[in-house]
Amino acid sequence: MAQTVGTGRGRILIVDDDEGIRRFCLRIFEGEGYEVESASDGAEAVERIANRFDVIVSDIQMPGMDGLQLLRAVRERDLDVPVILMTGNPTLQSAMRAIEYGALRYLSKPFATEELLQLVEEAVRLRKLAALKREALELLGAQKKLVGDRAGLEATFARAIESLSMAYQPIIAYGGRRIFGYEALLRSGEPMLPHPGAILDAAERLDRLHLLGRVIRNKVAGTIIEHPGEAVFFVNLHSFDLLDDTLFSPGSQLSKVASRVVLEITERASLDDVKDVRARMRALRDLGFRTAIDDLGAGYAGLNSFANVEPDLVKIDMGLIRGIDADPLRRKIVEKMTALAHVLDILVVAEGIETAAERDVVASMGCDYLQGYLFAKPGPPFPDVKY
Repeated sequence: MAQTVGTGRGRILIVDDDEGIRRFCLRIFEGEGYEVESASDGAEAVERIANRFDVIVSDIQMPGMDGLQLLRAVRERDLDVPVILMTGNPTLQSAMRAIEYGALRYLSKPFATEELLQLVEEAVRLRKLAALKREALELLGAQKKLVGDRAGLEATFARAIESLSMAYQPIIAYGGRRIFGYEALLRSGEPMLPHPGAILDAAERLDRLHLLGRVIRNKVAGTIIEHPGEAVFFVNLHSFDLLDDTLFSPGSQLSKVASRVVLEITERASLDDVKDVRARMRALRDLGFRTAIDDLGAGYAGLNSFANVEPDLVKIDMGLIRGIDADPLRRKIVEKMTALAHVLDILVVAEGIETAAERDVVASMGCDYLQGYLFAKPGPPFPDVKY
């Protein structure tokens, strides 16, 4: 459980390389009943963070670790403690960066004593509120949903990348009772980003989508190299990945095993921001990759996007498969999608199969491959299949 901050005035850490400023702050805060510690630079402050402060007041411009670097270091250890940054050389850029990285306030020197005291008093209240909020979220089973500001998100995302792994779910040819391939699914041991959507959202917010995509592709390539055979591997691409030059490099780890890779592009995402989509997809095919449209029937991508991708396979969204045995409309839609795909020489994968009845219906419609919990849940290389 999160630790609730005490009921006293609060504990403050003052960080400044100017001894006069440190003494001034110590005097006024101790006079108001706060517990105060001080550090002469960022490195010393980091050593003291474990002491659990309610507020950190730091100069921005310091030798060695500056105030923004200190803020990042703080967020690796504490997502909630308010940080007030001070500077004797205020600029618009430094102010914007301070707010972007989660500083509570940006204070220009010289400052009025009352102004600083008011900011610290507000910060202590916010710290207590944040601690209570985390306890409430924990009590409700939603603690993992609270990430914090940009600096906190950077630290959390870095931990997610460090612990990132791939789970694999079989895709089977049911009639032949054989494994056609596996879909590679993103996993992470970072509790603050507990599912792939949260990791992708963090990567997008931090402009790290290319980094995330490269890590995923390299991990999948490693798995393929370690497991020779005929099975193909479905790798999900974010539309932004199509703007990453490393995806198109013949020397990349994934390109070296391209003949065993199907690149999935979801129909839920628009490709409008990607110029020359058709040329980019052809370049990928020239490297030996096959392509697939994922979530067919659930997305908003138009026919132009479909035509630009020119997929070798389509994956029918699980929302259309779920309960298909008892829903004539779903059955009719999926049957027609499958027939039209085959006319276009496109193979069909039915996703999200959880019951034997769903399996039997989609198999009778001629879907080429099936995927779902009925056969195997995603897991480390490689889950056993139940036909």
